[in-house]
Amino acid sequence: MIQIDCPLCGLRDEREFTWGGEAHICRPENPDTVGDEEWGSYLFMRQNPRGNHRERWCHSYGCNQWFNLIRDTVSHKITSIYPIDQLAPESGDDNE
Repeated sequence: MIQIDCPLCGLRDEREFTWGGEAHICRPENPDTVGDEEWGSYLFMRQNPRGNHRERWCHSYGCNQWFNLIRDTVSHKITSIYPIDQLAPESGDDNE
């Protein structure tokens, strides 16, 4: 089990958190004008990298706050945790 350092509550077990998927997915600005292919891509196409990946997490059994983190998908090592409304840190060394 991994340990996640909640920005508000401190270090906690993974089972207190809910994974929210890939971070920084932008909804199309004008959804009424988006075609089926682009809409399908927005809804379903996600990265699945081997290595660092930006993810959203919620401390569901704690403060109930959302935040982003960068986690290595091989080792599960978390290299950065940052607020949901900020861009990923430059030092994330991720695969995008």
